[in-house]
Amino acid sequence: MNELERKLNPVNMEEISVIDRLLKNMTNMHELGRQRAFELGNPFYGQFKEYGGYWRKELPSGEKFLVTIEVISDEQGMPVKIKDTLIKKLES
Repeated sequence: MNELERKLNPVNMEEISVIDRLLKNMTNMHELGRQRAFELGNPFYGQFKEYGGYWRKELPSGEKFLVTIEVISDEQGMPVKIKDTLIKKLES
């Protein structure tokens, strides 16, 4: 790549390949969110087809629950809290 091409297209080709690899495997994004939630000591909420519109709440201890959720937002519309209502306990 010559100097003019670098100025016109400042994206490094190595960066593109890393981005492409990450985007190809988007099926594991919920696992990254789950891991981060547990690192912070928070439950993980996920909505999956098999639960018919309900949410699965998973605690760092491994306990799983079927819940409904209500997202509580501040004055600017930013989410600040999740209020969940237990439907039933799931097998771990």
